Amino acid sequence: MSEIKDKPLQQFLDELASKAPTPGGGSAAAVMGAQAAALVGMVCNLTIGKPKYAEVEAEMQDLLAKAEALREKLVGMIKADIDVFDRLMATYGLPKETDEEKAARSAAIQSVLKEATDVPLACAHACAEAVALSRIAADKGSLGVISDAGVAVMAAYAGLKSAALNVYINTGSLKDREFAEAKLAELELILKGADVAAEEIYQAVKAKL
Repeated sequence: MSEIKDKPLQQFLDELASKAPTPGGGSAAAVMGAQAAALVGMVCNLTIGKPKYAEVEAEMQDLLAKAEALREKLVGMIKADIDVFDRLMATYGLPKETDEEKAARSAAIQSVLKEATDVPLACAHACAEAVALSRIAADKGSLGVISDAGVAVMAAYAGLKSAALNVYINTGSLKDREFAEAKLAELELILKGADVAAEEIYQAVKAKL
């Protein structure tokens, strides 16, 4: 069975729209982040080598390397989200006839729920990084493709907020409240200032058009 990243776009969208539980919003969030990283890479590739931007050549080369590494990480998160959600659904299907079965089923659900919290939290981290990278692209990139830096930050921001929703829904079902609160606190640190940063970058790009 081919990985989701190797499927045609139309097939991915059809599966996203279907009744199947996966792919879902978590995978879509990772795709948004990956698109943001790819667009940052595009700005870099269309800035590097141009005499007009020679003074930022080294910075663009460094940004390109970071954007490509981030894109690869986010693409991996598309599958990670599907895998953990499929495993979570499987735990809900475990037998629950006896008290022992009920206890085992509950423990399994809670264990996988923790993983299902960590996956979108990692995605949120990555999307926040994409926001930061898009700022550099917007500040230093070729004016000919500066609008793409703006699209990058909007995609990254959408991915970040979308991943956050998946953290919220999964922590809401966790019985281990200490774990849940720690993850929520981590998420709030990631989100802090993101609204302002995204709008600043968007407006900076718009001002250059």
